[in-house]
Amino acid sequence: MKLLHRLRSGRVATIDAVKAAPPPSPLAPVDLTDHTQVSTVMDLAARIGDILLSSGTGNNDTKAHIHAVTAAYGLLYCHVDITLNTITISTSIGVAKKTPLSVFRVVRRLTVDFSKLSEVDRLIRSICAGATPPEVAEKILDELMEAPPPYGFRTAWLGWSLFGAAVAVLLGGGFAVAVISFIVAGIIIGGSAWLDRRGLPAFFQNVFGGFVATVPAALSYRWAHTLGFELSPAQIVASGIVVMLAGLTLVQAMQDGITGAPVTASARFFETMMLTGGIVAGVGIGIEASHAIGVTLPELQTSTAPNLTSVTVKVIAGGLASATYAIACYSEWSSVVVSCLTATTGSFVYYAVLLPLGVPPVVAVSIAATIIGLAGGLLARRFLIPPLITAIAGITPLLPGLSIYRGLYSILHSQTLVGLSSMVLALAIGSALAAGVVLGEWCARKLRRPPVLSRYRAFAKRMA
Repeated sequence: MKLLHRLRSGRVATIDAVKAAPPPSPLAPVDLTDHTQVSTVMDLAARIGDILLSSGTGNNDTKAHIHAVTAAYGLLYCHVDITLNTITISTSIGVAKKTPLSVFRVVRRLTVDFSKLSEVDRLIRSICAGATPPEVAEKILDELMEAPPPYGFRTAWLGWSLFGAAVAVLLGGGFAVAVISFIVAGIIIGGSAWLDRRGLPAFFQNVFGGFVATVPAALSYRWAHTLGFELSPAQIVASGIVVMLAGLTLVQAMQDGITGAPVTASARFFETMMLTGGIVAGVGIGIEASHAIGVTLPELQTSTAPNLTSVTVKVIAGGLASATYAIACYSEWSSVVVSCLTATTGSFVYYAVLLPLGVPPVVAVSIAATIIGLAGGLLARRFLIPPLITAIAGITPLLPGLSIYRGLYSILHSQTLVGLSSMVLALAIGSALAAGVVLGEWCARKLRRPPVLSRYRAFAKRMA
């Protein structure tokens, strides 16, 4: 009971506060009969929702944040509708004669700048506390949108490269594989950024990334074979696949589906499948190009039984992979540390506990993801970090890069049944990761939700 009390007390996440507590009593409410003031508040709330959605926040949580912002300024009765990339806020103003008023906003595409998510989380807390009037909040948002990330693209690019190297080690690669994966990840991210600035759709960027992940791996394999030492190209390809999978919206799609937003969930899931199809196409083209230059990639070797050394290395690599991914997404350093601790916990459970016990991969991944969601959610609330950051960064080391590569390799070598089984396994692992981390985050939210309503009941008893 003491442990449960400790978990329930203390700091809470912004989303917990806005969902658990009744609407705040505004210290300086706007004039609800003034068209300009009401529309300013609604536009402010829509802009905040824009940043939340583009950072990957689910529909249900974004609606709760928008309602909290409007209620903080006295606008308690408004309707919020979110469908994929559009936000509509509607209300009525006036006393004797009601006049309908609505604000519509198209959300930008998904970004990987978690620094803005942290800043807007603090802004929402300030608004709900009554410390930020609308005109000040608008100025803060303007500065936030124009402000550069906390560190430059070179640091983020280095984070992506280190992420690729850490994933390669996590998959069992040695020093040479890690170095090559570092270079490949850097080429993928740098080339994709260059193509993105020129307006190439994300699907073709993923085709490029899949091709780059495969051909250097084949050339490195031939080079290593010539020099007389072993090198596994599968680990290089798989690390490149994970680098590209890390930015997709599977977790958000599952969260929207579970929390009652099926239209947005279906659209996000379809988008994820399309972008994954680009990766698959790029890897397939890369395998065929390798054959054309006379390099035949070897079959995947059966993984060896885990031992203390390999498990320790993989657990450490899992934590480093999550930390470097957080750096690549411009996270604050507190978020980097918490993400590292969360992923290390999940990797330890997965590699040191579940796999040695013979738990099937999909079940093991779902259990590890649930622990990541729970541990990350609790730590995020303790350090006032948006839980979404620790959730997404925490599961990246477990993304199914090897399963996708195994499926493609088998299909291209006339092993259709094995290939389809591997691709289905990859989809099952991805879904298990998303569902597990959503369940863990839900548990953390229930444990740390502030018991605000009980105070109102106690107050009513005293008045009686």
